[in-house]
Formats: sequence, C-alpha cells, structure tokens
Amino acid sequence: MSVAPQPVGRRERNKQDKLDRITAAARELFSEHGVDDVTTQQIADKADIGTGTLFLYAKTKGELLLLVQNSSYTDALARGRAAADHAEDPLEAVMAIVRPVVECNRAQISNGRTYLREIVFGDPDEPHHRKALELTVQTEEAIAAVLQRDQRINPAKAATLAHIVSAIMLLSMAATANAARPVEAIVQEIAHQVDALLPD
Repeated sequence: MSVAPQPVGRRERNKQDKLDRITAAARELFSEHGVDDVTTQQIADKADIGTGTLFLYAKTKGELLLLVQNSSYTDALARGRAAADHAEDPLEAVMAIVRPVVECNRAQISNGRTYLREIVFGDPDEPHHRKALELTVQTEEAIAAVLQRDQRINPAKAATLAHIVSAIMLLSMAATANAARPVEAIVQEIAHQVDALLPD
C-alpha cells in the first residue's frame, strides 16, 4: 500500500523560496559582473533578504558560486548523458558528455575558472561543495558507462579512464593558457587527449 506524499509545510516552502531567490540573484549578478566584482551584500539586496539570512544558505561568495554553477552543471550533465545515448563510437559518446560541461563552464570564463578552483580547494564539508564533488563523480560514472560499451574495457579500466578524462577536462578548462580560447578549441584539445587513451 502506497502512502500519499505529505504536502510541504510553510516553513519548508519559505526556505525553498529564499534559496530560489538567492540562486537567481547570484546567477544574474555573477553573469553580469563576474564573481570577483559582486559582493554578498549586493546578492542579499537583490534577493530581498538580510546578509545574515544569506549566510545561512552559503557561508562565502565561493559557496554562492558553487550553488549557481552546480545547478547549471546538473543540466549540462543531463544533456550530455542524453546525447551520449545516441553516440555509437566510444570517443563520440565521451565527448557528448564532455562538451556541454565545457560549454557550461565557459559561459562566463572567470566564473567557470573560479568554480573549478572552489571544487579543488573548497571546504568538502560545505553542502554546495559536496554537491559539486558529487557532480564530478556522476560525470566520471557517465563516462565510465559509455566506455564499457567497448567490450575490451572492463569496469575497473573504465573507471580509471573516466578519472583521467575528468582530470584532462579540469586542466583544460582551468589552464590560464586556455582562458581566451573558444569552447570548440578546448573540446578538440580534450578529444585529442581522450582519443590517445582509448584502445585502437
């Protein structure tokens, strides 16, 4: 016998409403000005909340960026998985997952690079940072799954290769030398390196 879901209470609705307003305000301001040129006070004002309330949802500006970027990354990963379902070649399938993640990261280059820095050096006990790390793991799992379509790649090897692909993505997106390069150039750089990893 199934139990009907309980309606969400007023307190939870209010919390979600504030989180949605904070996310929308931070997304708009970060997109318009870049994370470095936005203050937490500006985000609180735009979200119509106090700064004390803002810090209940994210302790730092870096965590606010993680909150915003995690949402975009989740959507990008979903698009990549869907595209990979239609790719037959392993390299094509891997790059179908990689491309939307790179596009998401490069939508605002300085924000994308700061996001990567937060993933690597941020506080793993903070919930938005944990979510970013979970997305990294989900990306590797998606890549490993498409690599296993090749009968020569067992699950352990696929997991190792996926971890290497993830590292290649991170370095290619974060490298200062790539800061001004277009998405297509970065995707091609990643594709050449991934191709070298895969069996002939």
